[in-house]
Amino acid sequence: MPITAPTDFFAARQIPCPQEQRRGLMAACLAHALHDGYTDGLYAFLPIWQSQFGLSYAGLAIVRALYFGTMGGLQVPADRLLSGISPRNTLVLSTIIAATGLAVMAVPMGFVGLCCGLVLAGIGSSIQHPRASQLITECYGDAARRPLSLYNFSGDLGKAILPALIALLLPVFAWRPITGTLALLGLALSLVLIELTPRKITPSAALSLDQAPPGGHAGFTWLLAIGAFDTATRMGYLLFLPFLIHSRGGSSATVGIALALLFAGGALGKATCGWLGDHLGIVRSVVATETATSLLIIATLFTPLSGTLALLPLLGIVLNGTSSVLYGTVPELAPGGETGRAFAVFYTGVIGAGGLAPIAYGILADHVGRTTGQLATAATALLIVPMVLQLGSSMKAA
Repeated sequence: MPITAPTDFFAARQIPCPQEQRRGLMAACLAHALHDGYTDGLYAFLPIWQSQFGLSYAGLAIVRALYFGTMGGLQVPADRLLSGISPRNTLVLSTIIAATGLAVMAVPMGFVGLCCGLVLAGIGSSIQHPRASQLITECYGDAARRPLSLYNFSGDLGKAILPALIALLLPVFAWRPITGTLALLGLALSLVLIELTPRKITPSAALSLDQAPPGGHAGFTWLLAIGAFDTATRMGYLLFLPFLIHSRGGSSATVGIALALLFAGGALGKATCGWLGDHLGIVRSVVATETATSLLIIATLFTPLSGTLALLPLLGIVLNGTSSVLYGTVPELAPGGETGRAFAVFYTGVIGAGGLAPIAYGILADHVGRTTGQLATAATALLIVPMVLQLGSSMKAA
């Protein structure tokens, strides 16, 4: 039996004033930029950690998964555990915990200290995503779609800025002082969030759809699988990109530039591919972006350094842009119309895939070479094409 919400709910609900809405949105965006910058900034440290601690590609992927897997696996439990605490307080708490994790990494405690710091930082970031999204939803009510898109875009800005900053500092400073600086940045932002975030906001109720979505549970299952494979492709390629740049004669600073170019293209891709999804639909959009992703990944294997750098913004558009199409489709396929739970499951699934898939790619690279590992990421992108065609069929049959 479908669950319906009172039709006069939003009319009766007191919406915060525009100033409070803007403050809540700005706080969520700043936190998202920092946490996503922490996440992808770690890629600039991978070659250094591999050399210092004698790690294989698979070992490096496992170390990376300590952060990424913790962040993904704890999102739903963290959201439930802290549901009784205001989004303002949990947003501050998440940033303090993540910054503390970076501070632990900065202390010279060897490999164990690095691993403990990564886990602690992952716990902090696991809190941020669901609670920041709730903060925006409580601020804007049924008008939260566009603010949420700005929130997502802010994460890409952090991904573009912090990795470049880290790579520019690495030739001058050791990696531990840099992580210490990042920790101080997080603690400073925590103080800003305390003052910026509205203290009390009237929470909104969750609305459910009056009917089952097209494709039902099968459609959402296909969407989740596509999201997992898409994330696996992206994270697998990012695992190898620093080493690809170094093999072309690039320095640590060049790695930072390469990451910035890729992430800047990814930020643009979220806007352009969202538009593409609105006009072409999910099936044709995903077929186009994943095919282009596969071809561009292969192309970067056979170009000189300048050519690879030129291709990275284009690759970023399609590599990251697909996620925008998939994210916008979650409400349409949410089982039982439970959009909130569907997003939680979707995020957990794709982030979990992002944590585990590079381990498989790393094992493959250790045994048959890095080039084969990168070709495997291109093949993964192509595997999504028949999956999205199946999704289209299930939606039409519903």
